[in-house]
Formats: sequence, structure tokens, C-alpha cells
Amino acid sequence: METIISNTGPIIALAGIHKLHLLQNFYETVIIPEPVHIEIMAGGKSFTGLDEYKKAAWLDVRKLDHKPEPLLAKLLDEGEASVIHLAWELGLGKILMDERKGRRIARDVYGLTVTGTIRLLIDAKKAGLINDLTDVLQEMKSSGYWIHDKIMQAAIKEAGE
Repeated sequence: METIISNTGPIIALAGIHKLHLLQNFYETVIIPEPVHIEIMAGGKSFTGLDEYKKAAWLDVRKLDHKPEPLLAKLLDEGEASVIHLAWELGLGKILMDERKGRRIARDVYGLTVTGTIRLLIDAKKAGLINDLTDVLQEMKSSGYWIHDKIMQAAIKEAGE
């Protein structure tokens, strides 16, 4: 198993539906940059998965040794920039991020492998860790996590539902 660095969105999406534990099935270590941790904690009572996040002692919250380079910090929000920067700083090649702009920069500029929440859930369905992807995606949407209908339909099709 490998190590991955996660941005805020996937953590909020998974914890909000009580599926944060799925990460442990695919990754030996899940690193959360400190700015991402701060974003998650700032969600407070509006974030329904906050208790689940707080109980996930297996998540590795890391401080950055240096600030992200200025251009990266200007193009992306602090969480996304810190994920990409920390991956580069640690020499890790894979990140978990849902935001399109951040994904594109991570792949095209930094050469990182990027995966997202939906891919993780498809893989969980294929591994028998969840029974019904459609229900899980609907639950994510109901909890306030935005998923484009075309992405949802493609994921359901790929999962064989």
C-alpha cells in the first residue's frame, strides 16, 4: 500500500457520510497538511463529519517545512497549494483532490498522480467495501457535497450499477 496526501474536499465528503475509514483500505498512510486540517476544523458544527474526522487518529497531520511557492499559492487556495507543495516536498507522487483546477495543476505542472473521492468510491464498490455506489453518491449529495450529474452517471456505470 502507498501513501497519499489529501485535500479538504475528499475528507469532508467521506467523513460526512461516515466512510472516512475507506481510505485505510487503499492507503498505508493518509497525510493531511496542516492548512487542510485547519480548513476542516473551521467547518465546525456545519460539517456533519467533524466528529468522525476528530476520531480518525490514523490520519497524519503534517506541518509544512516551507510555504508553497508564491505562484502556486496565488493560483490555488491554501489547502490545495499545501497538498501539492507537501507532495513535492516529501517526494510523494500521489494526491487525493477533487477540485478541477488544483487537479490540473498537480498533474500538468508537478507531474503528480491525482485521484478523487469518486474514484475511491468506485474502487471501494469493486472491492466489495460498499454495496451500492448510487446510494453512497446520493448520500454525499444530500450531505451537501457537490457532484456533477454527468460524473455521477459515469461513476455508476463504471461500477456496474
